[in-house]
Amino acid sequence: MKKMKYLIPIMALALTVISCSNDDDGGGGGEETPNPILATVFTTSNTNSSIVAYNFTPNGILLNSFVTGSSDNEGIYYDEEEDELIVNSRSQSVINSYSNIENTEDGGNLNLFLSSDSVLESPRDIAVKDNVYIVSDNADVDGNPDTPDGRFFIFTRDNSVYTLRNTVTVNYAVWGIELIGNDLYTVVDKTADVAVLKNFISTYTTDVTATPDKRITIEGITRTHGITEDGGFVILTDIGDAANESDGGFHFISGFVAKFDAIPNGGTLTVTGNQVRVSGALTELGNPVSVEYDSPSQTVFIAERANDGGKILFFNEIGAGGNLVPTLSSPFAGASSLFYIDR
Repeated sequence: MKKMKYLIPIMALALTVISCSNDDDGGGGGEETPNPILATVFTTSNTNSSIVAYNFTPNGILLNSFVTGSSDNEGIYYDEEEDELIVNSRSQSVINSYSNIENTEDGGNLNLFLSSDSVLESPRDIAVKDNVYIVSDNADVDGNPDTPDGRFFIFTRDNSVYTLRNTVTVNYAVWGIELIGNDLYTVVDKTADVAVLKNFISTYTTDVTATPDKRITIEGITRTHGITEDGGFVILTDIGDAANESDGGFHFISGFVAKFDAIPNGGTLTVTGNQVRVSGALTELGNPVSVEYDSPSQTVFIAERANDGGKILFFNEIGAGGNLVPTLSSPFAGASSLFYIDR
């Protein structure tokens, strides 16, 4: 049975923040009682070098903060088997890999052991499968701001080096990406659209300009940024007007791939009968730029970039959607991306 069965009762305890240690004082005879980590949300910032881990334990939330050498990070992935964090650095234009995360003390410097060449321009998200690392980059490719375009950098990795295998350019601005099986689903920035490139890793192996296999519009969204999938459910964020700190939201779509496949290229996935929307003043959503989802506990995790300078927001019991109050609202300046892992 998944450990995350504990997440909902933990959330109900108002996410009590406990000390930055993996052990709690048992209170009797000086012995310590284990406080196991059940799941973690790793978070990054555009405005500081910190990576903060929100660790779920049976007693509440354990916060750990780590320091990187990059002043602007966005796009993060945790490899539990190797105990490594893989993070896009916008300030250094590289992918950085950090090791020995579980043994790094709160407030400590992460151990940087591997970086890619400095080829990225404006990285926003990362998707990982086996030894392939896909980075979405929203820098203007052709130098003409009137022609929308974006790019995906595809790296391969062995233990000692990242190698840039190829780049794939598309005729739309990019942001969030999600591998579902072998297919790369990508948000189309500045629109309400989602596109898919089928069998992405094996099909696009050289530098090329690609046309997506399909692109559809998600009704009810103004401008999408974040995308995630778990258990057949897809969450898409809506930043609304980028200059507005209170008009954001997210859409919850069950059976997403089947619904996407049923819509013709250029068509629209309607809200009625297909989606649940969460938005409104109580949600604290202004510019939700990144999202993760845990299907067993039905919990949505959001990196909110604009509201009060940045927050990490958790939502559960989404139900019929609407103007929901987040179960957790945690200030985090410059919140830019996050990654969820069930331990």
